[in-house]
Amino acid sequence: MTSLFEEVHETAVGVPVRRVTITVNGERRTADVEPRLLLAHLLRQGFKLTGTHTGCDTTNCGACTVLVNGRPAKSCTMLAVQADGREVLTVEGLASASELHPIQEGFKEEHGLQCGFCTPGMMLTAKALLEENPNPTEDEVRWALSGNLCRCTGYQNIVKAVLWAAEKMRGSAQ
Repeated sequence: MTSLFEEVHETAVGVPVRRVTITVNGERRTADVEPRLLLAHLLRQGFKLTGTHTGCDTTNCGACTVLVNGRPAKSCTMLAVQADGREVLTVEGLASASELHPIQEGFKEEHGLQCGFCTPGMMLTAKALLEENPNPTEDEVRWALSGNLCRCTGYQNIVKAVLWAAEKMRGSAQ
C-alpha cells in the first residue's frame, strides 16, 4: 500500500491531486482527488451517488453515514484519500435490481421515514448493527442509532423498522 504522499501529482493550476481507487457498492472506481476532498463530496459530486446526504459537516447528524469495510463511517469528515483501497457501501448499494433490502422494506412497512433526509444513514447504521447482532433488543437498536439524528419521526418507527428487518433477515418476518 502506498503512503498518502506517494502518487501525488499536480493539476495544470498547481493543485495537488492523488489517485484513489475505491470499491463503491461492489464496483471498483478510480478518481483523482485533492487530498482535502471529503468522501461525502466524492460520492455525491464525483460518483453521482446522491443518497449520501450532508447535513452538518461535523459528524453530529449521521445523514452522511456510509459503510467503509463494513463499519459505519461519517463521510462528511472522512477524507476520500482515507477510503483508498477500501470498500464503501452507500444506500444505493443496499437493494438489488429486483428487490429492496430487508432494511429498506422495514422502513417502508413500519413507516420509518418522513422527509427521508436521515434515512440513508439510519439504514446503513442499521445494516452494520444487524450484521454484528442479528437479534438486537429495542435498547440495542436505539443505542446503535444514537449517532444519527432524525428531525421528523421521533425514532419509534425507525426502531420498529430495524426490528422488523432483523426479524425478516432471521427468516421469521411475514
